[in-house]
This record gives sequence, structure tokens and C-alpha cells, in this order.
Amino acid sequence: MDKSLQELADILGGRCSGDPETRIGGLGTLDSAVEGKITFLANRKYASLVATTKASAVVLTAADNSYGRNAIIVDNPYLAFARLLTLFTTQPRKSRGVMAGAHLGEGVMIGAEVSIYPGVVVGNGVRLGDRVTLHPNVTLYEGVVLGDDVTLHAGVSVREGCRIGNRVTIHNGTVIGSDGFGYAPDGRSWYKIPQIGIVTIQDDVEIGANAAIDRAALEMTIIGRGTKIDNLVQVAHNCIIGEDCIVVAQAGIAGSAKLGRNVTLGGQVAIVGHVTIGDEAMISGQSGVMGSVAPGAVLSGTPAIPHQARLRAAAVFPHLPEMRKSMNRMEQRLVKVEGELVAARPGAAA
Repeated sequence: MDKSLQELADILGGRCSGDPETRIGGLGTLDSAVEGKITFLANRKYASLVATTKASAVVLTAADNSYGRNAIIVDNPYLAFARLLTLFTTQPRKSRGVMAGAHLGEGVMIGAEVSIYPGVVVGNGVRLGDRVTLHPNVTLYEGVVLGDDVTLHAGVSVREGCRIGNRVTIHNGTVIGSDGFGYAPDGRSWYKIPQIGIVTIQDDVEIGANAAIDRAALEMTIIGRGTKIDNLVQVAHNCIIGEDCIVVAQAGIAGSAKLGRNVTLGGQVAIVGHVTIGDEAMISGQSGVMGSVAPGAVLSGTPAIPHQARLRAAAVFPHLPEMRKSMNRMEQRLVKVEGELVAARPGAAA
């Protein structure tokens, strides 16, 4: 497939600069693209490559359009490039039906144009929407409900009663609805608390590989609409994750924590249980959150504190050894001065 530069500009809602009839048949990076490809400039530190790229056109902002190249002018080149990548790489979907080697339980309801690969196990009473794709070795326990346009990649497990909305993608090896980590002390041993709730995943969510979303003890663990969860993330029982959140790899969210809308958690963030993270808060990677966080706050470190305060503290840290020495010297001088003052008082012992 190829399109003219003007056609692509129209698709992106951008403005064409240069030859609108230039044909574009694919995408590439600034330093690797060849003639017939389009590239993008989203970070100005790479601006020097615009002049030398062999690409036939560049996606960039109006402020960066100073190189005399064929270009599409947009406000957000990174988003525009992502949309172009989708346009050039998305293949027409083909329904494969229920293939040999898949096992369907009793009372399963299946929508139109599904693809169910060999090795899939679908439990009793499961409901599948239209255009669902279940790759090899997906396991759906009893009573699971999937909406339309859901894709579960190989090895995904969805436990009993869990609900997944429309246009959800879950990558290899992820487990939805595993038991929450709940035990009551019984002397020196532990008594397991039955986890009888479910997980509800709302529309337009994507979950990476080998993540674990635990079922609630009694009600629901909820992943909000549009949220994106990276690989190896743990979401514990009874958590509520708001809409359009970003949770980066290896983050761990303890039980009953609540995240508002548009919250960003960096890689390896740890959040204690029963706290609330306000809308649009941002937590830097490897931070440890010990309490609730105000909306819009930007925190880092362990324990997590406002990021600017953490930067100021980090600037001081390398100087602590010398500061300690200085304080010891000051203390010694103070002791000496105090001794001299005592000795100088009238009537002081000779």
C-alpha cells in the first residue's frame, strides 16, 4: 500500500508542506529511512538528522519545519507517527472460527467472526462477543464474559466469573482473577480467606505479558477504561485503577489501593494497600508510596516525597561525608570555646 503525502496529511488532520503528490509506502527512523518512506521528529535533539535523512518526507511541528523537506505539519508528531504505523501495518482481520484442538464447555455462547486456536479451553457458561481472538493455550474458567474485539494472546488465563469489556488486548502469560493474597493469622499458621470476588476490566484496556490482576475478596478488582498496564505488573485484590492510567513494568499495587484518572506509575513503583492516589498524579520509577497522594502530585523516591524536594535532597547526599566531618570539627571547636568561657568566669577554679 502507498499513499500520497496529501492523503496522509488528510488522514492525520495535518498540513502538507512540499510536494503533495510524493508517494509514501512505509515508515522508518530518521537515520534508517529510505526513499519512499516517511519518518518523524518528536525530539529536537535529533533535529540535525532531518537535513540528512533519506526519507521522502518528515512528520514534524510547524516550529521545526525549517529544512525545506517534504513534510506533514502536526501538533504531535509522535502520535501522528503512531497513527501512520497503524495505518501501514494493520492487516485485515480474518475469522478462523473454532479450530480443531480447542475445547468448549457446556452452554458457551459465541459471537460472530471469532478465532479460537488449538489448545484453548473455554469453561462452562462462558460468553464471547463478536470478533474475539483466543490464541493457543488460552484458558477461560467458568462464567467468564468477554466483550467484542477482545484479543487474548497465548497462555492467558482468565479465572471464574471475571468480565472483560470491548477492545481489550491481553498479552502472553497474564493471569486475570488469580486469588488475592488474603490470610488470617491462626496461632503460628495462616488461615486462607476465600477470595470470592471477580476482576472487571473495562473497555479499551491493554495489559502486557506475565502480569497478575488478583480477584477481589468479596466484590471487584477494577481496571478502568483506557488504562494501559505493562509487563510483570501486580495488581492486588480489591484495587480500583481509574481510567486512562499508565502502569509501567514491575510496579506492584497492594490490596484495596485506589488510583484516580490519568495516574502514571513508573517502573518498579510500590504502593502500599488502602491508599488513594489522586487524579493525574505521577510517581517516578522505583518509588515507594507509603500514604495517599494528592491529585496532580509528582513524587519520587522511597518514601515517596515531592519530586523537586527529592532532587534537592539528592544534590546534598554526595556531600554528607564532608558535612559530617565539618560538623565534628565545629562540635570540637564549640566544646573548646565553652571550656574557655567557663574558665574565664570570675571565681572559676584556678
